[in-house]
Amino acid sequence: MITLPAIRWGEPYESLEVDEINHFVTGEPVARVHTVGSGIVARDAKKSPRARQALQSMSPAQLVDACKKAGELFESGTLTVGDSQQSPTDFAEQTSATTGMPVAMCKANVVKNAFVLKNIDKILDCLTRGLDLNILARGYGDEGRGVTVSYQAQTDVLGAVLPSNSPGVHTLWLPVIAMQIGLALKPGSQEPWTPYRVAAAMKEAGIPVEAISIYPGAGGDIGGSILSNYRRAMIFGGPQTIQQYAGNERVQVHGPGFSKILLGDDEADNWRQYIDLMVDSVYRNGGRSCINASSIYTPRHGKEIAAAIAERLGPIEALPPDDPKAGLAAFTTPGAAAAIWGAIERDLADSRTAHETADYGPRLVERETCAYLRPTVWHCQSTECPGANKEYMFPAVGVVDCPQERMLAEIGPTLVCTAITQNEQFRNALIAATHIDRLNLGPIPTPQVDWLQPHEGNLVEFLYRNRALQVR
Repeated sequence: MITLPAIRWGEPYESLEVDEINHFVTGEPVARVHTVGSGIVARDAKKSPRARQALQSMSPAQLVDACKKAGELFESGTLTVGDSQQSPTDFAEQTSATTGMPVAMCKANVVKNAFVLKNIDKILDCLTRGLDLNILARGYGDEGRGVTVSYQAQTDVLGAVLPSNSPGVHTLWLPVIAMQIGLALKPGSQEPWTPYRVAAAMKEAGIPVEAISIYPGAGGDIGGSILSNYRRAMIFGGPQTIQQYAGNERVQVHGPGFSKILLGDDEADNWRQYIDLMVDSVYRNGGRSCINASSIYTPRHGKEIAAAIAERLGPIEALPPDDPKAGLAAFTTPGAAAAIWGAIERDLADSRTAHETADYGPRLVERETCAYLRPTVWHCQSTECPGANKEYMFPAVGVVDCPQERMLAEIGPTLVCTAITQNEQFRNALIAATHIDRLNLGPIPTPQVDWLQPHEGNLVEFLYRNRALQVR
């Protein structure tokens, strides 16, 4: 068993309150985590300028090189994490043990996170549109057009309240250190592993330890303290979280994606060509990501499309987490899977909705220490069906009948939209649609992310403000 202390600006901190995280199958303890309260977070926030000052002791080029080295270490190194030495295999197995994700899926997310760090120079070049990072470091400079430009950091530290659903979400905050902004992280209660391993890799790579704090704990007061004590913060949560922080420019909210595939009138009859893409969009990463497709809108053949997807996804079984073929994550919170399935059953009771995976066995699989939800597909004859636009943390998709001319009015806020159409008028309307964040024009799976493009807002623009500044 590993012991994880809190980290207060690089210094390990052992508290009187210690939580145990147990293996979701065996119940055996995997980690002892020292937790903190909101008061410590608030006190430490007063020292946050030191985090930025420590990073400013290194040039942007040095930080970029250190982040790239950290990416290599994160992916393949044996690192000091807590009181133990952690190999990449240890990391994947520990993450699986507490989150319920298959080991193979955890290993895939290691590669994803490492990619961001190893390619941080290219990612920042794209996010800043080629801006010299020394301009961010200095606060102003010449862009190359003979005009002085200025960018002002809006915070010394980015606070982040992190989830437990998938290690892949951490790609969103990984570029922060290279921009000379510190990190104050509250890890998910079941997934502290990625923040701790990233911090260990960055320390080994030569990044000042004073730049990072990690505050474990199950209480909501820790997250609230992080959000209230830093001028820029990031939080992951459900619809209520989104509503709570809507319009708050200090908080970047990441919630359900309601990502979708739209078939245009010109391609609906060719739907069989895109079944592989649809299945991949729903099933990849165990359906746990906000970029997984949760709805497919089509003007025709909805029933046939739903049946074809169900034929592919319906037979998938819940396998042990160490099985290389495992593709479904367990629900480790007692009663969570049953509650979700109950909500889905209420939607399926609607007369306009057909459960297409009903013939492939029960969807809710309850085990002694956890539960699984097997892939579920339903067909909605109308956008007014209660299941027409729902998202769940497993492979679940509604195929919705909808005329092309009504799609943009009906789909609602959409993180990723894959629109399969060659109709220029429809494509232009999609480009103009302000309720679509990431837009794929053509047969591109919704989880296929280009990290050289912004995801749910540009992190650079969130942390830095472009302002007027003249120098004589």
